[in-house]
Amino acid sequence: MTGRTLRVLGIGAGYFSQFHYDSWKRLGRAELAGICDLDRRRAEAIGGAPVFTDVAEALASSDADLVDVITPPAARLAVAEQVAAAGLPMIVQKPLADDLAGARAVAALAKRYGITMLVHENFRFQPWYREARRLLDRGLLGDPVSIVFRMRPGDGRGPDAYMARQPYFQQMTRFLIHETAIHFIDTLRYLMGEVGEVFADLRRLNPVIAGEDAGIVLFRFRGGGRGTYDGNRLGEFEAANPRLTMGEMWLEGSDARLRLAGDGSLWLKPNGQPEREHVYRWSDHGFGGDCVHAFQSHAIAHFLDGAAAETDVFAYLRNVEIEEAVYRAAGEGRWIAV
Repeated sequence: MTGRTLRVLGIGAGYFSQFHYDSWKRLGRAELAGICDLDRRRAEAIGGAPVFTDVAEALASSDADLVDVITPPAARLAVAEQVAAAGLPMIVQKPLADDLAGARAVAALAKRYGITMLVHENFRFQPWYREARRLLDRGLLGDPVSIVFRMRPGDGRGPDAYMARQPYFQQMTRFLIHETAIHFIDTLRYLMGEVGEVFADLRRLNPVIAGEDAGIVLFRFRGGGRGTYDGNRLGEFEAANPRLTMGEMWLEGSDARLRLAGDGSLWLKPNGQPEREHVYRWSDHGFGGDCVHAFQSHAIAHFLDGAAAETDVFAYLRNVEIEEAVYRAAGEGRWIAV
């Protein structure tokens, strides 16, 4: 690496990339080495770095230390291979590929070329989940018993669903679990431990969507706890900004229950006592409580200081294996061991 500052090349300038670039610009130990996108105007609109429209040219000319791959899923394997062949470490957005085989192919690049690859999984870095993990570690909830997440962002209704932000969502043959619930699979594992078995009932509510957009997934965790993900993108819940938390969570321990509300507040109910707000500090900036910035700060600490990485690509493959088991459980109508 060059000194103690990372020069970061971003590849992709679509909707979600705005949160990546905003964070890189705010990180004191990183600087943008370049922005690459097929649409030059989109890349130029981000500003703050040289613009490229060709990945090979960007890799050759940007003098980057690290590459942030923010392309749509269909392009990720090809782009990741170019980056790996250049010998550069990278961060790759999820989903890694269309299926488990594709995700394993992306991960295999890291081993083949001897480079480090992290997956940009930011939900576990949302401040309410970091605080929930801290409370669990302090023993304030007791032993984890169950977790329920009810997701209702209300952005998937009608013929124009997702078109303003990420229109390719409409064409994904695997949608709710593959694109969205994969975040919650990772988050539930972060809070409850490893998944042992899954059961699922998936369906499509909006006929303009190619894939499923509603479903209930049940989890049996190896530590004995249970979990439920109940999600659809058409319904709403009580929140001024439904995309902040995307839903509500109930995390029950043997000694207390923790509830996440749509405004990011946490409510603690010890057994035998009334519920009270658990006050903690967090920043309402960018996406999901500034979780992109929290993840990228974590990545900087890994690449510059050698801190352990929570989302190394080989560890992250476990989430994709669980995703595959969810689709299999829905197709076969039975519990699937993972």
